[in-house]
Amino acid sequence: MTEEKMQEARRAFLVDTLQKLLGQDSPTGFTDKVVTVAEGIARELGFATRRTNKGNLIITVPGRETGRKVGLCAHVDTLGLMVRSITADGMLMVTKVGGPLLPTLDGEYCRIYTRAGQVYTGTVLSLSPSVHVQDDAATRPRDEKNMAVRIDEKVHSKADVEALGIAAGDYVCYDPKTVVTQSGFVKSRFLDDKASAACLLTLLWQMHETGTKPRYETYFTLTVHEEVGHGGATLPAVDELLAVDMGCIGEDLSCTEYQVSICAKDGGGPYDYGMVCRLEQLAKDHGVACAVDIYPHYGSDVGAAWRAGMDCRAALIGPGVHASHGMERTHLDGLHATMALAALYLDLA
Repeated sequence: MTEEKMQEARRAFLVDTLQKLLGQDSPTGFTDKVVTVAEGIARELGFATRRTNKGNLIITVPGRETGRKVGLCAHVDTLGLMVRSITADGMLMVTKVGGPLLPTLDGEYCRIYTRAGQVYTGTVLSLSPSVHVQDDAATRPRDEKNMAVRIDEKVHSKADVEALGIAAGDYVCYDPKTVVTQSGFVKSRFLDDKASAACLLTLLWQMHETGTKPRYETYFTLTVHEEVGHGGATLPAVDELLAVDMGCIGEDLSCTEYQVSICAKDGGGPYDYGMVCRLEQLAKDHGVACAVDIYPHYGSDVGAAWRAGMDCRAALIGPGVHASHGMERTHLDGLHATMALAALYLDLA
C-alpha cells in the first residue's frame, strides 16, 4: 500500500471509529455498550483484551523488547444527566453526571433509559421555556434547579411518568450531534474523550496493517470513570503512562484545533518534566504540530493514578478541542498530530 493510500485508509478508519464511539450513549456509570464496541474493534484487529471489575477495557500490545512496561489511556465515559425526581406535572428534574455546561443543554434532545430497559425520548428545557408566556424566559438561570426534561409521552402527572417505568436514578443522555465537515472539522459533544479513544484504536489498526510493534509491552486502556475523577485509579502498573485526553483552547493558551497539545501542568499539578520535554522534542524533530500549555481547570486519569499510589512517570497529550464540555469541535489535523506523537512515543517499528 502506498503512503497516500495508507493515509486515506487511516483517515477513513479514524472517522468511522470515532462515529461508532460517539454513536453510543455512555455517561459515567453507563458505559457497557461503548466498551463493547471498542472491545470488538480491538479483537478484530487481533489484540488481546480484558475488562476490569470497574469496567475499564485493557488491550495488551506486545513489544519488541522486555524490561519495561508502558501504558496509554483514554476515556470513553462522557458527561450526562440522571433523573433526580419527577415533578407533579410530569417533568423530570435532573442531576449532573460529571460537569456538563448546563446552559448549552437548553433545548437539546435526549434519551431516558430506564432500569427495566425502556428508552424514551425527550428535550432538556428551562422551566421558563417560552418567551410568549414567561417574563424570565431569557434570564432564568440554566442550572439543575431551573432545568428539566420534557418527555415525549402523554403524561400529565408524576403517576403518569412512574407508570412508564421512569424513576430516580435513570440515565438521561443528550445527543452528541456529530458532524464531520468537508473541511475536516469534527463537531460533536463528547470529543472529550472519544476523539482520543478513536486515535488509540486507530493506532492499533496502524500496527495491524503495517506489522509494527511498540518498543515495550504496552497497555492501551480505555477508562470509564474519568469524568467523575477516579478513572485512572485502577490502571495496570507500568513504568510510564501517557494519558491521551483533550487539549484545551482559549484565553492565554497557545493550542489550536490543528495541533496536539502537551500539558505541562493542570489543576492537580505538574506532569513529569522529563516526559514533557521528550514529547516536545519528538514533535519538533519530526514536524508534528504541537503546543505546550497549562490547563487551569482540568484533571486527568494521570492524577487519579498518582493519587491511587501508582509509581510511574506520566504525561498528557491530546488534540486541541474548542468549547470543552459544551458544543465541542476539533479538526482531523489535530487527531492525526495526536496519533503521530503517540506513535513516536511508542517508537513503533
